[in-house]
Amino acid sequence: MNDEIALPQGAQLVDGVFQQNLRPEKINDKRPALFLDRDGCVVVEAHYLHKVEDVQLIDGVCDVIAKANALDVAVVFVTNQAGIGYGYFGWLDFIAVQDKILSRLAEKDAHVDGVFACPFHAKGKPPYDHPDHPFRKPNPGMLLAAAKGLNLNLPSSWIVGDRAGDVEAGLNAGLAGGVQVATGHGKNEGERENSLALASSKFEVLTANSIAEVSGLIGLLS
Repeated sequence: MNDEIALPQGAQLVDGVFQQNLRPEKINDKRPALFLDRDGCVVVEAHYLHKVEDVQLIDGVCDVIAKANALDVAVVFVTNQAGIGYGYFGWLDFIAVQDKILSRLAEKDAHVDGVFACPFHAKGKPPYDHPDHPFRKPNPGMLLAAAKGLNLNLPSSWIVGDRAGDVEAGLNAGLAGGVQVATGHGKNEGERENSLALASSKFEVLTANSIAEVSGLIGLLS
């Protein structure tokens, strides 16, 4: 399950799930987090993104992440990567794309604290075939692992994503709320409606045209 590949600094494959701590010096104090889906939220949806030349940041994402950095809010990518599970590409392709994304963010003084990626899917190829893996969103496994490894305060944290499943993962992890954005798959039928249906007195759900609007929506970044 743990591929014999050269992993980037701070990264490990834990039972097939990619887990990376990019800022270990920040884990001493428990902090809230801004969890971000990657494809369709941080970067333009490219249909199983695995080529460096296809990486395109969504407008405004650098400003949102930099603001979170300034407020000492951890920024964590939580991304389903079924393309790996299907065998369309491998971890080396994922890592190359991640390096490009992180370097593009760093050019704008925006930094990510952690990256978690789950390749498991009900239709995946062995060893990534699993009917309902606990780390695949909307299950909360990636968020819970991030909370443990990065010392995060989940009840004061938020998640942003284009799919209702992203928002539901936040609900299942006990976050304060989620934001569904209309980029990526966010304009597909049912994504917005299904996201809003998850709202309750204990879990706030907001909508936005893109991640660029997030800073003005949630108190975590005010």
